[in-house]
Amino acid sequence: MNKAYQSLERHFARLSSLNDAIGILGWDKEVIMPHGAAERRAENLAMLEGLRHEILTAPDMEELLVTADAGDDVWRRANLAEMRRLHTHATALPGDLVEASTQATARSEMVWREARQNNDFKTFLPYQQEVLNLTQQIARAKGEALGLSPYDALLDSFDPGTRQTDIDPIFSRLSADLPGLIATVLDKQRSLPPAVPLQGPFPVPRQEALGRKLMQQLGFDMTRGRLDVSLHPFCGGATHDVRLTTRYEEADFLPAMMGVLHETGHALYDMGLPEQWLSQPVGQAVGMTLHESQSLTMEMQVCRSRAFVDWVAPLLRAEFNIPEGTPGWEADNLLRLVTHVEPGFIRVDADEVTYPAHILVRYELETAMISGDLAVKDLPAAFNDRLHALLGLHVPDDRRGCLQDIHWPEGLFGYFPCYAMGAFAAAQIRTAAFQQNSQIAPALAEGNFAPLLGWLRTHIHGRARSASMPDIIRDATGAPLGAEAWQTHIQRRYLDRAPDA
Repeated sequence: MNKAYQSLERHFARLSSLNDAIGILGWDKEVIMPHGAAERRAENLAMLEGLRHEILTAPDMEELLVTADAGDDVWRRANLAEMRRLHTHATALPGDLVEASTQATARSEMVWREARQNNDFKTFLPYQQEVLNLTQQIARAKGEALGLSPYDALLDSFDPGTRQTDIDPIFSRLSADLPGLIATVLDKQRSLPPAVPLQGPFPVPRQEALGRKLMQQLGFDMTRGRLDVSLHPFCGGATHDVRLTTRYEEADFLPAMMGVLHETGHALYDMGLPEQWLSQPVGQAVGMTLHESQSLTMEMQVCRSRAFVDWVAPLLRAEFNIPEGTPGWEADNLLRLVTHVEPGFIRVDADEVTYPAHILVRYELETAMISGDLAVKDLPAAFNDRLHALLGLHVPDDRRGCLQDIHWPEGLFGYFPCYAMGAFAAAQIRTAAFQQNSQIAPALAEGNFAPLLGWLRTHIHGRARSASMPDIIRDATGAPLGAEAWQTHIQRRYLDRAPDA
């Protein structure tokens, strides 16, 4: 390790603090910022993004990266490699493009909020068009610098090293198989007695209390994070300050509860990153596929299992003051409710069987928008057509169609495929964890997440970016990432009705 490398660590520690400030301002923008502050906040964030870009692309940074020697330490060598990757991404873009994109996405996101609520795509159209134009410029510039296609360059920002050639074979097979799989599962479901719906209302304060209890049960440290409400659930914040959100409906507590469990999975990953490397690139999460796998390991793989439902059923009755013996609150019925499969319009509320269809739609459309093959003005019709083809639904309005997600308004193109790849990784990780540690399954049946969390800390969280996502998956599970474990999981849970699925 030489002086150039030590200097780089100091530079990137400064960038880490700047990232934390941007993270908190971004959280505030989406959770509690008054609407009238939107324009000024967009300017603030653009300035900070510009400052981050300026530090990362400073003239001495390139010289330091060329002359730096990390020595023989595996973590330092991985850190230097990640520094160089981030520098290449940053230097591909002029500072004015970074600031213009930040301002455009901040404006777009605020307009999207009202457009979604009012089902008003026409008003939103020019803002999304501006974001797309800038994102296309970013994609081309990064693609040239990295030697990648424009879309692969965007994908690399969210999932380093992942390419369309990794995704397309899996998604192509999924697109062909999914309609038949959904139909088979629905047929099986119709052969069973109907589930009993739970009768509300379920007061929001009690739902909030339940969410916090479950967060802590999973291992969330409430001294280093918080739970709030937002239009679109997410996990964000800063180092040692992990903030997650959900949204509530008094008529049905299950969507909010499952949303909290999902975002807690994200939060546990952030909280489990190696302390000694938190201010360095190597100490960050390896990418969004692995990040999504952690939320889905908790929400889908574990917290919709028979063992978890058996444990949580008495807690739910107590939290909502439900007398024992009330119809519908038995574990059997609750399990039917949390594993109910029904094609729906809203991605974040989708069950795990139909969920990949939502990603296939978005992946196809966003790749077409980046390439210029799909105009923004034609997005609503294209979205509706593809959702109908995969799920048989007729989308009634844009609020439940192309306006439902925050990703494209915020310029997050290249992000969506990570959701489906994360679902496949989650099934693979859960299978490996249960096979490798015999204490995990019985502990979960008692509401004890410590053995599972310990396994994840060792095999996933603690490795941060010391290795690539494919290597971490392969090392943890013994196989490359694929869809086979997910397909087996769906078969066992929904068709075989295996008791531990």
